[in-house]
Amino acid sequence: MAGFRFPSSGLRALRPEAFGVDPSGERMARIRRSPHFKDGVFQNPGGEARTRPSGSMLEFAKVFFDKESRPRRTPDGTIPVHPTTYADLARPPATGLRITWMGHSSILAEIDGHRVLFDPVWGERCSPFPFAGPKRLHPVPLPLAALGPVDVVVISHDHYDHLDMPTIKALAGTDTVFAVPLGVGGHLEHWGVSADRLRELDWHEATKVGGLTLTATPARHFCGRGLRNTQHTLWASWTVASDEHRIYHSGDTGYFEGFKDIGAEHGPFDATMIQVGAYSDFWPDIHMTPDEGVRAHLDLQGGDPTAGVMLPIHWGTFNLAPHPWAEPGERMMRATHKAGVTMAAPRCGEPFEPASLGPVTPWWREVAQAPAEGWPAWPPVAPAPDSTPVS
Repeated sequence: MAGFRFPSSGLRALRPEAFGVDPSGERMARIRRSPHFKDGVFQNPGGEARTRPSGSMLEFAKVFFDKESRPRRTPDGTIPVHPTTYADLARPPATGLRITWMGHSSILAEIDGHRVLFDPVWGERCSPFPFAGPKRLHPVPLPLAALGPVDVVVISHDHYDHLDMPTIKALAGTDTVFAVPLGVGGHLEHWGVSADRLRELDWHEATKVGGLTLTATPARHFCGRGLRNTQHTLWASWTVASDEHRIYHSGDTGYFEGFKDIGAEHGPFDATMIQVGAYSDFWPDIHMTPDEGVRAHLDLQGGDPTAGVMLPIHWGTFNLAPHPWAEPGERMMRATHKAGVTMAAPRCGEPFEPASLGPVTPWWREVAQAPAEGWPAWPPVAPAPDSTPVS
């Protein structure tokens, strides 16, 4: 059958719906006009970023599937989830700002009478297939419908653990607005979101939703959902500001100097939600370690460790890297304490108000495998004062 070509319509029929669509038409023309699109792809701040494991895939596989470390990448028991109810979320926050971590990078932020839902993933797997791919380590804290009305859904980029087709389809039937980076709107339209409810932004562009200003800000990452990674959809971090409060969601990003610029232009923030999980030496450019996350938070706050609260996100829900599942929380707890930064450490689904935050309780220790030497004391034991007599 020399010269036979499989009809393009047949190939499209075999393509999973969750892959979404590649940008085309005016959407692609706008992408090409972006100052951040060059040589056929979006460019990262700070130069080229490695988006695939460095070294050989064999080396990566040996680490990822190591028999001794693999048990630590899943909990020993059931991860505690706060029993959130609609009644909990129906009461207005006393301070005007309340944040509920729904797991991974999914956040409900209630800010001065408006409700913003970041990177909602209610699906069982972050994958194009319902039968394969990373599976949730804990259930969602409450059904999506129990959230109540949402004013705006914010998407950071189109990876499966941030853009979940079943969740978007469920929200497509509501009247919420969707704020997304350039190119990502094509996926949402493909899944039933009407174009008039899309706000598709390049870095440094802003949109108004009610009394909120949402700005797409740079991040150091990449994109892609299909077999070919065309780099034709943008990735972003986001700032959301009302007259009274400001918050920041990092999406996925490696550390870069641009955090200082974002903080100078849009901060300081009452709360930063910073990605600190799924890091690895195999891909150091596109995800942050807890120590880098603290550095990013300080950059965003103008170097002031007392400004605002930091919430670590992108951990504890999916097994996406070689590190133990609870390591990001433990490391972040120590790093923020050392830097004098206030850390929020709620259980999944537990609402908190940054202005009235309690001390950190390391809840993950309940179901994480302890190190051989046991868990270190928390809070840290202060050294005894020097009692040497003065001569």
